[in-house]
Amino acid sequence: MNWQEQSFTKLGAAFDAGPVVAVLPLGAVEAHGPHLPVGTDVWIAEAMARAGAEKLGKEGLSAVVLPSLAYAPAPFANAHPGTLSIRPETLTALVVDLASAVAARGIAVLALANAHFDPAQVAALRKAVEELRNSGRLRVAFPDLTRRRLAERLGEEFRSGACHAGRYESSILLATRPDLVDDAARLRLPSLPVSLVEAAGRGERTFVEAGLEMAYCGDPAAASAEEGRVLVAELGAILAEAVQAELG
Repeated sequence: MNWQEQSFTKLGAAFDAGPVVAVLPLGAVEAHGPHLPVGTDVWIAEAMARAGAEKLGKEGLSAVVLPSLAYAPAPFANAHPGTLSIRPETLTALVVDLASAVAARGIAVLALANAHFDPAQVAALRKAVEELRNSGRLRVAFPDLTRRRLAERLGEEFRSGACHAGRYESSILLATRPDLVDDAARLRLPSLPVSLVEAAGRGERTFVEAGLEMAYCGDPAAASAEEGRVLVAELGAILAEAVQAELG
């Protein structure tokens, strides 16, 4: 169920029926190579949110998907056209305020489905989660996919950190929004095994500094819709597990 598609009466009835999980997709508007749209992270976050909500529903929990947060800190990609980067503190404040708003509606758990891994984004979300947990306003499930134990479940390319608009993200878009993928451009791109994790560790702070002049790394030509469907299912499982852990 999508929050923005429902009437207030339907939402009220759902809240009255028992504990409800609200899932917030978090993406970004930033360059994703010449073959993927700048909203790629939004589509991936929404796919994760839908899959997680569906799995929770099968487990007997009511879950509703909130409208996506498309704007994010994206300093790594900010030199590329189309990127719209906001301050990290803006995102932190927005997530905290939104959590307070859904808590006032009786939401039991806020689950964050994040698909944007710029270090500024991850730090902003960790700060928001810490603030919310300290406040006791509501439970927050944040499966941080940059943590090794979760990254290992999403394929070799994701684990390597060379996964911006590469095989991992291209596969998910081929599975969920193939109409947005420029396949001719994708298949012409050579593999670029540059780890953004390692680049950040070296102090590099932009795609250009890291050697990603075309705003991609990894192997987009190796992507497939079949792999994308497997990845979306795994993302949904990870999200559902995080919610169940919060509920004990």
